[in-house]
Amino acid sequence: MRAVIQRVQKGEVVVAGNTISAIERGFVILLGIGPQDDQNTVRSMARKIALLRIFSDDQGKMNLSLADIHGAAIVVSQFTLYANTQKGNRPSFVEAAPPEIASPLVDFFVACMREHGIPTQTGEFGAHMLVKIENDGPVTIFLEM
Repeated sequence: MRAVIQRVQKGEVVVAGNTISAIERGFVILLGIGPQDDQNTVRSMARKIALLRIFSDDQGKMNLSLADIHGAAIVVSQFTLYANTQKGNRPSFVEAAPPEIASPLVDFFVACMREHGIPTQTGEFGAHMLVKIENDGPVTIFLEM
């Protein structure tokens, strides 16, 4: 499982011209599922992200979590995080989990984030999305489990 976490001032997901998710301060999480991932992996990743302290405290140190700032999250399924570009110029995505494995695990990840008290919205699995990210900092964290 791979995740790119972007600390944002604003985030939005648009599908077919319609905004389906929008948040103010929080995380936009681009989430890639591998074929070996399971609910235990998802649960661990969600906990790590929910508790990740990358928001500034009163002294300007990254010391606050998403819950501490009462932030929200948008989770966008992103199979392209498993792109393999070792051969040629066209990426291969065979290392990404197939949709029948990935989709339920993305849903489970969202449920786990909500269990941690994080208001969480989503993109639309398999859809062409316009993801608007107003990166704050910029702060971008890559996690792999």
